[in-house]
Amino acid sequence: MKRKFKKLWRWLAVFSVLFAIATGFQKNSGQSSEASTNSIAKIFNQFSQFSSQNTSHGQQLPAPTEDEAKVVLTSAVRKQLPANLRWNGHGAYIVNNNHPQLNAQISSVPYAVNHVDAKGRAWRGDAWLNHSTRQYQNREQTGNGATNWRPAGFLQATNLTNGPRHAYDRGHLLGYALLGGIKGFDASESNPQNIATQTAWANEARSSNSTGQNYYEGLVRKALDQNKQVRYRVTNIYDGNCVVPAGAHIEALSKDGSLSFNVFIPNVQNNISIDYATGAVAKR
Repeated sequence: MKRKFKKLWRWLAVFSVLFAIATGFQKNSGQSSEASTNSIAKIFNQFSQFSSQNTSHGQQLPAPTEDEAKVVLTSAVRKQLPANLRWNGHGAYIVNNNHPQLNAQISSVPYAVNHVDAKGRAWRGDAWLNHSTRQYQNREQTGNGATNWRPAGFLQATNLTNGPRHAYDRGHLLGYALLGGIKGFDASESNPQNIATQTAWANEARSSNSTGQNYYEGLVRKALDQNKQVRYRVTNIYDGNCVVPAGAHIEALSKDGSLSFNVFIPNVQNNISIDYATGAVAKR
């Protein structure tokens, strides 16, 4: 842990130097204010991405085993997914040989839409994204900070051991960092059409050895940072009348075809058992 903090402080120092260089360059060379601001923003964004990648506890979350994951694959859940499911060895399932069922050859301004199912549950988020939709500011800066609102089944358990320290997050269909730049879309943590109860692992895990939703969102973030256009869809899969999703079916396809995936993230965690009908948690 101390080593990580030392590394972070070194990068903070590097950022400070780069910021000073960028601002000094503006003063000494007559560089336009807009160009200088863009240069500084680019440096800041790169630093922010590095910082989050190296300090996020999401990278340290242990992936569930296949036995732990497959408890959600009831017959009702399987009927809502393509027949071709393959365990990736790191917590998720590859769907349809990783080929998304999306059309990215479209001409449209960016958009993000939420859909609820017949029972009013947060069901699907559908979006067309580009670099302008990316959000680099934190939630508090944009008025989308945490509230006391909780989705159905959010019966939190804390002080867990041998894995994530807590059971649940407010799990989003469409992530704030991907589309917080779209005006009119409610990217807050209290949008009932976009938020459902999700385990800490399923929401936060972002390592190549622990592939939760944040890992796959990271691939989309990278594509948007490279000025790619991306079709993106997340569908919560529910088992019957359960209030807690069994998992999230996530698909992405860039217009140039360089980004393409189709996965199912089971809503499980290695140190708890879940009653998906109510959200009740039992420690393991």
